[in-house]
This record gives sequence, C-alpha cells and structure tokens, in this order.
Amino acid sequence: MSTEPQGIKLPPYPYDRLGPLKQLAVDAYGAVIDLSVGTPCDAPSEAVLLALAESADAARTYPPSIGTKQLRCAAADWFRLRLGIEVPVSQIAACVGSKEFVAGLPHWLRLRDPSKDTVLYPEVSYPSYAMGALLAGCRAVPVPMDQHFRLDLGAIDPQDAERALCLWSNSPGNPAGGLDDLLAVAAWGRKHQVPIFSDECYVEFTWDGPAATPGQLPGQSILSSGLDGVVAVHSLSKRSNLAGIRVGFYAGDAELVSYLSEIRKHTGLMVSGPAQVAAVAALKDSGHVLQQRERYWSRLGRVSDLLNSIGLHAPLPAGAFYLWVPATNGDAWGLAERL
Repeated sequence: MSTEPQGIKLPPYPYDRLGPLKQLAVDAYGAVIDLSVGTPCDAPSEAVLLALAESADAARTYPPSIGTKQLRCAAADWFRLRLGIEVPVSQIAACVGSKEFVAGLPHWLRLRDPSKDTVLYPEVSYPSYAMGALLAGCRAVPVPMDQHFRLDLGAIDPQDAERALCLWSNSPGNPAGGLDDLLAVAAWGRKHQVPIFSDECYVEFTWDGPAATPGQLPGQSILSSGLDGVVAVHSLSKRSNLAGIRVGFYAGDAELVSYLSEIRKHTGLMVSGPAQVAAVAALKDSGHVLQQRERYWSRLGRVSDLLNSIGLHAPLPAGAFYLWVPATNGDAWGLAERL
C-alpha cells in the first residue's frame, strides 16, 4: 500500500528551510541569534504569570469554545480603551492563537458559501494566508502592494473579487511593516460584498500614523469603519509575549462571528481555561506593552544601523518588528547565506 498522498502536495515548511543556514552560523561562531521567526524572547508580565499560576481550577472543566465571559469582556474593554471602538461582547470570540484561525478560515467560509473558491491576500505576507487556501482546496490569489507595502485594491481582478471568499489585510504587516488604509479596505469589501478579515496582531507595535483615540499610541483597527462585513483578528502572542499559551480573539460582523464560533464549537476548538485567565490579566495591563514597544523599537534601530553599515538598505518599518531588506538581484537566500 502506497503511503504517498494522492491529493494535496504540501510545500516545505518555510522555516525548516533555514536549518542549513543556522548551522553555518553555529559552525563559524559557535552559536546563532535566531531572528527568523517572530517568537518572543522576553518574559510575560508578572501579573500574567501570577494569574496563570493561580488558575489551576480553570483547567478542571471544558472551557466555552467562544471564550469565557471574562475574556470577551476584557477584549471589549481593550477595544474601547486602546482603539476607541465599541464592540458588543456577543460579537467577540476566542481562538487558539491566530494561526489556526487564519489557516482554517477558508475551509469554514467555503462550507458557508460553496460557490466561492478564492482567498485574496497581501502579496508580501505571512505564509499562512495562502496555506489556508491550499488546505481548503481554494485558489490563493495574491493582491499587489504599493511602494509602501499597502494593499493595491485597484489591482484586484474583478473576476477574482467575484469568486472571493474573503480578502485578508495584515496591518501592521508581517514582514514588510506596511500600514493599510483600513477604511478603504473595508469600503472595498462592502462594495464587492467580500468579507474582510483584518489580521491586527501587531497593532500595539504601530510606529507611524494617527492614534485611534486622543492621548493613545498610534494604531488602527478595521472595526473603526463599522462592524458590518469585517472581522478583526487579534493575538496575545506578540502583544504580551504569550505565544506558548495559544490565545487570541476575533471580533466584528455579527453573522460572521456567530457562524464561525458555532462551527468552531462543533470541531472542539477551544482555548484552555488557564490560558483564558492569563489573557484577561494581559488585556487589563498596558504597562508591559509599553515596555515591550520600547524594547522592539530599540532593537529595530540597532539592527537597522548594523545592516546599513554593511551596505544594505534596511529602513525602519511603519509597524511590527521586522526589517524588510531588499536583496541584491532579488536573491534572498543568497543574502541570508552571506549574512
């Protein structure tokens, strides 16, 4: 009996391809500072660790798939205080980190509307948007970006828009750090009747642009355009250095959130009880986020200066904590080997 899959052909996992390059550095210098994946290296806040340590009782029973009332209320408070947006608690739901939500979304949306088969996503982006389409048997169609790494909505083929299950925005963007015009993205989606999903997991690390409310730091959400036809996706992984407990949330359009939370309940997707307790503590604490902003901005500046000093062009991003560096002759793997 053949063990070769007859259907889907998965590409190599992107970060696995970096193994030989890491070994080059280890062989030459004895160690490597791994900047390949945006995994936190700093500790969570003490308040979050204390909440996690005291949450053993929350592990006893099955947690609600949609998220506890405490978590959803904390998310609603955060939307109001940080981004100036009123979101009903009934239109907020938990997810097991944001990656599983991103990768699973096309499948769930296609069950809702089998006549659609296309996922639109930023051309320069996190690989899971396209992978989610592949896993659902859908077309993954990249949307071109302008020189500031913002979605070029005018470049979307009308036929692709007609077939679209959704359009992904990622603002601030991974890896290029661009900031989409989220009001324009939402307006495009409503005009073409395409649901917009906005991955905003780096919103706390927005460096440029206006604040959502007076006195706040820069940062915008697509929900500022209204909740109809749009869903914002957030994560505690980057904001609060909690990648290991896998907790995020999504919020927006009432029908979409209701549908997605119901189908996820049937699949048994749920954030662990202790993780939800820790997430509540994290969302109520903005002090640790300010400290993390300072750390990332300082690191970005130091690495940018270093790369510029060896002849590369490493501008600081408008958001997120990555540097997007043009490679000579477009040879990114050659540049990585050189570095």
